[in-house]
Amino acid sequence: MSCGEPHETDCSEILDHLYEYLDQEMPQSDCEKFQVHFDECSPCLEKYGLEQAVKKLVKRCCGSDDVPSDLRAKVMGRIELIQSGEQVPDAPLS
Repeated sequence: MSCGEPHETDCSEILDHLYEYLDQEMPQSDCEKFQVHFDECSPCLEKYGLEQAVKKLVKRCCGSDDVPSDLRAKVMGRIELIQSGEQVPDAPLS
């Protein structure tokens, strides 16, 4: 997605790292870059607002549910495979 306007930080970069921004998992300097972009780009700001609302809804509806230990182990195993650069099977986690 791109709004068609020139920005210091491209819309695609913003959207590729939107969840890192939402989860506060990036350096403050990058957060400031995102805020500047949102201030000048209404389509990206709208997408940010939508994703933020979905995240809050999921937290409210599912935030207190316990994750089954076997599912947690499968997810952690996949994360470790991805981090090590190994091939990840296409089979579902459930």
